[in-house]
Amino acid sequence: MGARQDGRPAGHAKASRLALAPLPRSPKATLVHNDFKLDNIMLDAQRPGAIAAVLDWEMATVGDPLFDLGCTLCYWTQAGDPEMRGGALSGITAGPRWFTRAELVARYAEKSGRDMSGLGYYEVFGLFKLGVILQQIYFRYHRGQTRDERFRDFDVRVRALMGAAVDLAERLG
Repeated sequence: MGARQDGRPAGHAKASRLALAPLPRSPKATLVHNDFKLDNIMLDAQRPGAIAAVLDWEMATVGDPLFDLGCTLCYWTQAGDPEMRGGALSGITAGPRWFTRAELVARYAEKSGRDMSGLGYYEVFGLFKLGVILQQIYFRYHRGQTRDERFRDFDVRVRALMGAAVDLAERLG
């Protein structure tokens, strides 16, 4: 049984075209976390900018490292973003002294030496992935299978994520 409630989301046809678009050329395969975001890392208490541990590895695989970066960008809010763009994470990255998404990508490119020209595809995919995950959570809340009030507005968040994905896909061409 699916988690769809109110028909196809806005932009479904555009999203379908993106799914049929040619994939960007993948760099050499690496270990891919598949859920890399701030709430899945622990920072070193003595060196706050250093990662002490990466958590939540059950979806890890070998694949395209740009998939992890594209998904991370989905959670990385910045000043001017709509309130519902991010996932469950707060808007901490929109605060002072945090990179914008563009700065994060530039730093990643600098440190990895990877070509970022196809990254938009991965960010669109990540926005859709996050939207589907949140729709499943909202569906369980809506059906009374969970009572956690944090999930009450996830339908709004899902529409915002799908809208952001479609908008980005349109800008990519």
